[in-house]
Amino acid sequence: MSLRRHRTRGNDRAKEAAVRAYAAADGRLPLSEIARVALRKAFPDHWSFLLGELALYAFLVLLLTGVYLTLFFDPSMVETVYAGPYRPLQGQPMTQAYTTTLRLSFEVRGGLLIRQVHHWAALVFVAAIAVHMLRVFFTGAFRKPREANWVLGVTLFVLAMLEGFAGYSLPDDLLSGTGLRTAATIVGSIPVVGTYLEMLLFGGQFPGQVVIPRLYVLHVLLAPALLVAVVTAHVLLVFYLKHTHWALPGRTNRNAVGHPMVPHFAVKSTGLFLLVFAVFTGMAAVAQINPVWRYGPFRPDQVSAGSQPDWYVGFLEGALRLMPPWTTVVAGHTIMWNVFVPALLLPGLLFTGLLFYPFIEKWATGDRAEHHLCDRPRNRPVRTGLGVAGIVFYAVLLLAGGNDLLALVFDASIQAVTWVLRVALVLAPLLAFAVTRRLCLALQAADRRRLAEGEETREVRQAVHGELSGRHRAVPPDVRYRLLMRETQKPVALPEEGPADRRLRVRAALSRFLLADRVELPARASERAAVAERTAPPRWDEDGDPGAGSGTGPGPGGGDRGSVRAD
Repeated sequence: MSLRRHRTRGNDRAKEAAVRAYAAADGRLPLSEIARVALRKAFPDHWSFLLGELALYAFLVLLLTGVYLTLFFDPSMVETVYAGPYRPLQGQPMTQAYTTTLRLSFEVRGGLLIRQVHHWAALVFVAAIAVHMLRVFFTGAFRKPREANWVLGVTLFVLAMLEGFAGYSLPDDLLSGTGLRTAATIVGSIPVVGTYLEMLLFGGQFPGQVVIPRLYVLHVLLAPALLVAVVTAHVLLVFYLKHTHWALPGRTNRNAVGHPMVPHFAVKSTGLFLLVFAVFTGMAAVAQINPVWRYGPFRPDQVSAGSQPDWYVGFLEGALRLMPPWTTVVAGHTIMWNVFVPALLLPGLLFTGLLFYPFIEKWATGDRAEHHLCDRPRNRPVRTGLGVAGIVFYAVLLLAGGNDLLALVFDASIQAVTWVLRVALVLAPLLAFAVTRRLCLALQAADRRRLAEGEETREVRQAVHGELSGRHRAVPPDVRYRLLMRETQKPVALPEEGPADRRLRVRAALSRFLLADRVELPARASERAAVAERTAPPRWDEDGDPGAGSGTGPGPGGGDRGSVRAD
């Protein structure tokens, strides 16, 4: 009894101490307010929303493993002679950066495992961001009020690529040195100032003596700080604006439905993080990646045969290989169009277009209302076609980055492979757009037939006179809700009287291009009214958009921007 009484007193004292500590902290920090908001937050339960979490947890793995690696890595370019346990390189001159990379791989306990976990996590981090952005693009989750989050996502993707390239270059092996040589050529191709920038970055003529230490500072300090800042801002905006959701019964454009943070989301999210870390560790244990000891130290007069960069910069390599050797000499200065256009102008246009796409679509369609329902990609044929065309364009460039290996595998000349890929770079995206657009319209037509005729039961009925016909049953209410719940927009119309200026004509043409393709679905008048009500923007929309304050009542589950329901 005395032992039980002692334990009870100890537990009571611990509870009192915890309460006092929380009260003291709450008196100085807004803990209760934050906890109250956080506990009411509804989190989505659809698998597609886990892509963003996957990117976040890959980033956390990168931070944890990166801290471990910095304890043993020396970014110095001072030359030394290797005397470590790897015999093929013993006695070879190399930089201290390459020496410490070898030491990490062969002498530090767990060093090779952590190195490979770090590298696999980096590849998955960039891939998860890319796939997450595709999900956002195809579902229209970049529209108001989430334009800023889209901009942050594109910025995060560019920063992740920069961070990955800097880390890829740090070991100073022959493969990463080949990539640095390409980077020096790209910088030097900038007209007028390119040579000066190259000398500034490399501390002299390539390869210089300072580029690895500078990339180290960029990799472990500047880029991670920017990534943490952008990720934090992105997560806070997601938390404030709430998530989008798919059109299901009870989910409208005016509410946010999902699981509460505690205990559902907290447990699932923690499990996902542990699973991600375990998968990366398993991949690092069984799948070798970046074996720098096989490449040898970097030598300016050598190039590693079959050099291939990591996948996220492979499209730049492909663009460089596909570009014809065009140069122009102006006043004694050579402008290298064969490097400047594919390596600087093309990615600049690509990422600028991605950055401003939400604003371009908003301007073209005149849509200034809030959107919290996800679009089904089939209901936006042109946007979906553009996305698929962009993926195909990127894929062709990625294939072109290995045109020498393709020529070897298919026993063809590298010139023939290059010309095939050049033609594919122009025609394949156009074909992908046309096919995707037609498929989306065909899927819409299939939805219309499903609503009009019902679902097939795989039963055949024979009439008295012998005619055979398939038997159908009515579409279930939840499926009918999902098919009919789509936002309708009409293209911007030109004025009936009077001339229209060029800007308005361009806007109307772009609006017709984006919105004209549509298959009308059969619905009763009451269903159309219900769809219009539940897809209407929140009442509080400050821009005075059509429908924002039109007097339509809120849909089920809430009537304003703050309404949240956790299942």
